[in-house]
Amino acid sequence: MSRQTSRTNVLVCTLGASWAVVPEVLGFVHPMLLPLYRDHPHADQLAQERHRHGLEAPDELWVLTTGGAQAQSSLDRLMQWWALMGQALPLRVWVAADTDQLATAAECAQLRELTLRAVLGAREHAAGGQLLLSLAGGRKTMSADLQQAGALFGAHAWLHVVGPDPLPAQLSRDPEPALFTRPLPPDLAAAVTPLVVGRGQRDDAMQIPLDGMRVDGVHFPLPLADGVLRWQAPAGARLLAVEVERRQREGGRLLGNFLAAIAREDAYPNWRSLFRLPPAVIESLRTTRVTHEHADWLRRLPKVDLHRHLGGCLDLSAQRKVAQAVWDAADPESRAKALQGVAPLLRARDGWPWEWPQALRGPSRPLLTSALLLHADDDVLNRELRNVTEPRVALKRRHPQGFSAYERPGELSGSALLAHEAAVGPYAREVVRAAVSEGLVGFELRGSPHKYAARDPVDFLRRLRGALRDAGARVEAGYDGDGGAAPGPRVGFVWILDRRQREDADAVIRAAVRAHAELEGFVVGLDLAGDEGTSRPEEWAALFAPAFRECLFVTIHAGEDEPAENIWQAAYELHADRIGHGLSLHENDRLMGRFRERGVCLELCPTSNIEVVGFSDPVRPATAGLSAYPLDKFMRAGLPVTLCTDNPGISNTTLADEYVTASRITPGGLTLWQALGLIRQGFERTFLPAADRHAILQAADREVMALVQGLHAFDGQG
Repeated sequence: MSRQTSRTNVLVCTLGASWAVVPEVLGFVHPMLLPLYRDHPHADQLAQERHRHGLEAPDELWVLTTGGAQAQSSLDRLMQWWALMGQALPLRVWVAADTDQLATAAECAQLRELTLRAVLGAREHAAGGQLLLSLAGGRKTMSADLQQAGALFGAHAWLHVVGPDPLPAQLSRDPEPALFTRPLPPDLAAAVTPLVVGRGQRDDAMQIPLDGMRVDGVHFPLPLADGVLRWQAPAGARLLAVEVERRQREGGRLLGNFLAAIAREDAYPNWRSLFRLPPAVIESLRTTRVTHEHADWLRRLPKVDLHRHLGGCLDLSAQRKVAQAVWDAADPESRAKALQGVAPLLRARDGWPWEWPQALRGPSRPLLTSALLLHADDDVLNRELRNVTEPRVALKRRHPQGFSAYERPGELSGSALLAHEAAVGPYAREVVRAAVSEGLVGFELRGSPHKYAARDPVDFLRRLRGALRDAGARVEAGYDGDGGAAPGPRVGFVWILDRRQREDADAVIRAAVRAHAELEGFVVGLDLAGDEGTSRPEEWAALFAPAFRECLFVTIHAGEDEPAENIWQAAYELHADRIGHGLSLHENDRLMGRFRERGVCLELCPTSNIEVVGFSDPVRPATAGLSAYPLDKFMRAGLPVTLCTDNPGISNTTLADEYVTASRITPGGLTLWQALGLIRQGFERTFLPAADRHAILQAADREVMALVQGLHAFDGQG
């Protein structure tokens, strides 16, 4: 039986001597097609019963019956009735071969095998739609088999029809088919009461692969009947009834082994709540590849971003809002001078020279930057900030301007604005707004406060922390994820040092240590960034000593486009807890093993990695011939990894986009299960205080479970 991709509701009935129970059930669940109970004295209650159980009209009608003269006579009447109905739906009928009165064990076994395969097939054919089982027709053994099949494979509802004994003669003595094509007369309708008697919760033991065998239509096929099909169990084939009995005997051990095997195979621990899901849902998560269709779902999942630069996280619209605040704070004379200063750029018609950012340098930089943002139109700004660097692939090696081409979209952000006191508040608001829109419940900003406020960078951080708090973020230790109002995202700050400015490092590190002490729970770590060729990690080890004494976490930009040796030095000389990028690490298996043992986590940023280093991306022709992204190698090695955005404003990305991109550029892609595990790594590897990390992790676990259930429309059927 082939599996469909569209959602289909299927009604499965058994047929014995009383063929009329089929239309009696169909009229209950599909009153628009067959208004059999329109004049029923309790029509309103029947409608309420349908609504209460969420019953949907079936798209197909399946019937199972035995052979023999009596069953054939009943089937003939059923087909007459269906012809009068105009064959309104697909009607599929299976007749169990070599059966009649079910008087022998062989006959019962044949019908049971047919019933099990039919219900299993209907579940797969429904493809997420409702499976409704009618227990009203046929012999008791037929109803019992159907009920058991629903309990094994799941059913949205078990249906039955009850009435007085004896029934009115018109209903009991071979009723005319035409009677069941229109509303029953009130006296006859009153004698029939359809009802829901339960539902089938899918048995976990049926959903687990066992010895290479799955309980599915591939291993236990049933031809899809087109009309009436006589069916015989294949000679010598494994019977589904036998497989069911085996799994029922081994049910508890089977589920335990299944979950244990998943835990062994996973590169990272996944969310605890997910292991309470039915095995079929877990298997679906483990086999479904992340694509752009999952982008919105990924956005709604709670996430933590561990590598997000303060200077590169605002898009052009947000930058303009900050610029407006700076502009409004200036006096008319200063504005006039700023406009005069950028006038040559605003008047230019043939593009700006590559060196145009130099014209904005100096004490008036924030106001000059604001003048450009507010007075240059979108087309010009997009051309000069981004389009001049297209295609944004392997810029460090391919573009004449190297790494500065990657940074160009951020020239009017970060320190270009944040050196002005009026910029801090709106900048923080836009940072928090963007984070909330991306589903971030926590994130680490990183930046160089000494570049924003050279005289007192600690005071800058104090003002930034206050502005983030005013914008709704949590910035102090003591996160309460169970408070009344939904808490804003928990934010920490990582102070970046520049490899190219080692002469200032001692003062900067001491300022960072002071900020860590005075702004408890906000300043959480140090980062070392900049051109890796300008200095060696061992040259920084002594300078980092004050930070080591205060137990600041350390992350190092290393191995983005440099040899794995650089990553080794960063980890060992500077005691890195995490490595920013670390892409070349896959070149050294022994070093990957040491990183795994030490728990050093890589912060991968797929979009910026494509832009700076260059990796093959099937949707970007400019990446043809470039190497494959190494995420799968890191995961197979069990190396701690988390996905991040780097500079979402510069790369025009979100954290959800990074998961879609990572799946697209990683050989074999990412499954939903793997993506969920990587998301959890962000929570595990954050530098936030342990209590806060635990609180947001616990709150996120509940939300992840709800969103996964919503994705699979899990309704108890498995």
